Formats: sequence, structure tokens, C-alpha cells
Amino acid sequence: MTEEMTIISGEAYSAARELLETAGLEPGQILVVGCSTSEVAGAGIGTYSSPELADVVFGGIYQAAQEVGVWLAAQCCEHLNRALILEKEAAERYGYEPVNVVPQPKAGGSFATAAYKEFEHPVAVEHIRAHAGMDIGDTLIGMHLRDVAVPVRIRIREIGDARVVCARTRPKFIGGIRAVYDERSL
Repeated sequence: MTEEMTIISGEAYSAARELLETAGLEPGQILVVGCSTSEVAGAGIGTYSSPELADVVFGGIYQAAQEVGVWLAAQCCEHLNRALILEKEAAERYGYEPVNVVPQPKAGGSFATAAYKEFEHPVAVEHIRAHAGMDIGDTLIGMHLRDVAVPVRIRIREIGDARVVCARTRPKFIGGIRAVYDERSL
């Protein structure tokens, strides 16, 4: 692995680890990640799909997720309608119906392709409601988060040349001015 790839892998791991810790994800919850390897490489989104970059970014994030026991969902690109790749066990646990597609670097994206290759029993699903998310390179993951997303600021602001934006989710507040809320869920 080149020095640049090692740095990118470390950035991906550190960003994911900090997000998981800050967001307080628990084992069995889902982290959704969208990643443009084109943006990581400093090119425009969708113009430089790189399986090699995807492997190192995915590897760093997947390692952090596994250390905490969190399921990782990899968002595909718009050519697959932003479907997601995740482990079959996670899809079954959350009641997500599998669809039949296998991502490729130019149809689904290199990051989702890396996930499909590395997961033990990968499946594609159309929709999830993740507990937290990481958007690497403006891939628009918001549609896959639970209803109330809260920005999470982490020290790593870029992976390679791609901007990183993170979020966690929290339960909705209901009940108005008389309601009392659980401070642990804020």
C-alpha cells in the first residue's frame, strides 16, 4: 500500500471511530456511509471511480464499525437509485427487503462494490433508517437516516480531497411545553 493510501485509510478509520464514539452508537445499530472515490481522489463526483481507493476507505470504516459491533450500510450511487449494501443479517433484523442487484464501480460505485466484496453475506436493499451516517464527497445520505438527524462535528473534515459530513439521529420530541424529556436521548 502506498503512503497516500495508508494516510487515506487512517483518515477513514479515524473519522468513523470518532463519529461512532461521539454519536454513541450501540452494538447492532446501523451506520450508513456514502463515498465518492472520485471526490477522495480530487476529481469531480462520478468522474474517477477507483476500486483501489474504495478498498482502503471501506477497510478503515469497516474496521471501526466492527470494533463497536455496528452494522455498516454502504450507499450505492444514483445509477442504482442510492440502494444500500449491508449484511443479510442486518437486513433481516430490521425488516429490510432485499432487492436483486450487484454493484459495480460504474453502476453502484466503487465503495458499494467494496462492501459487496467484503461482507460475508451481502444484500442490496432500497431503503433503511440508519442511526448515524457519514457522507464522504457530497453523496447525499440524508434519505437513509432516521427522521431527526443532528450534525456531528468531527476533527477529520476530509478524507483525501473529499469533504466529510456526519450526523447522528435522536428520537423525536413530542408533547409540547408540558413534556419532560430523557436527557440521555438529546
